Amino acid sequence: MANIVILDGYAANPGDLNWEPLKEFGTVTVYERTPADQIIPRIREADYVYTNKVPLSREAIDSAPKLKWIGVLATGYNIVDIQYAREKGIPVSNVPAYSSATVLQNVFAHLLHICHHVGDHAASVSKGKWAACQDFCFWDYPQIELEGKYMGIIGYGDIGKKVAKAALAFGMKLLIHTPHPEPSLETENLSFTDLDSLLEKSDVISLHCPLTPATSNMIDQAALKKMKSTAILINTGRGPLIDEDALAQALNQGEIFAAGLDVLCQEPPQKDNPLFQAKNCFISPHISWSSKEARIRLHQVAFDNLRSFLEGRPVNIVNL
Repeated sequence: MANIVILDGYAANPGDLNWEPLKEFGTVTVYERTPADQIIPRIREADYVYTNKVPLSREAIDSAPKLKWIGVLATGYNIVDIQYAREKGIPVSNVPAYSSATVLQNVFAHLLHICHHVGDHAASVSKGKWAACQDFCFWDYPQIELEGKYMGIIGYGDIGKKVAKAALAFGMKLLIHTPHPEPSLETENLSFTDLDSLLEKSDVISLHCPLTPATSNMIDQAALKKMKSTAILINTGRGPLIDEDALAQALNQGEIFAAGLDVLCQEPPQKDNPLFQAKNCFISPHISWSSKEARIRLHQVAFDNLRSFLEGRPVNIVNL
């Protein structure tokens, strides 16, 4: 019977979902987490391996002579040496677009928090500030209207397109930077543009591009200096798209107004990350993908990926 190993199952399934359907394909061993020194021992006899954030290097792949297929429990797959897996004839499948709807919500959760601080104002009301107010209203933070402002979207895949649609619904104008512009889609309120123009004109910038050598640290000191002093930066994509030291400095010096981040360069982060104390920097702990609905889709597609491979019609292969 085939041996199926899940190296880090807890994040995608902390106990509210079910791995049972995988038993149709073989014996299933689920590890909640796998430290670096246990990767090789745990996959040595595996036929099929699932990983979320546990790296599968050349050495790890070589240590598993029976390994026939790797499933990534995520959309991003940079934790697998996919080129070496290709050389070894081992397909690697990912799970595309499973969390797009939830990520979209989180983009605007961060943006609307920065615009309105609903939670902070609610806490002030609970502490009695409104009851003690001489006026019919008060605000501790300025209220920001989105209509008519420019939303710059870097990356125009499934999530970027959903963010664009929502931004239009708020009455925003779109500036989009992508390697694959679609001029036929341009309207009075939607334009494809170069990166520098997007940085200079946008009131809100949301990052939705993949992490590659070309995009690593793309939001660096030089990029931040091109932005408006009133600009809001949102990142629900990949932490290393941003130079964190440069962003902390830009926020503290008022070079940009605010940042809403769901991802950081190192996760979990170091306690001394400069963004923790930066002005107007709001960080959530990489949760934009994690709704139960999204995780159910993740599981279903991940299971179907293995089923399709075993039936001789592999899908979602990232290393063809």
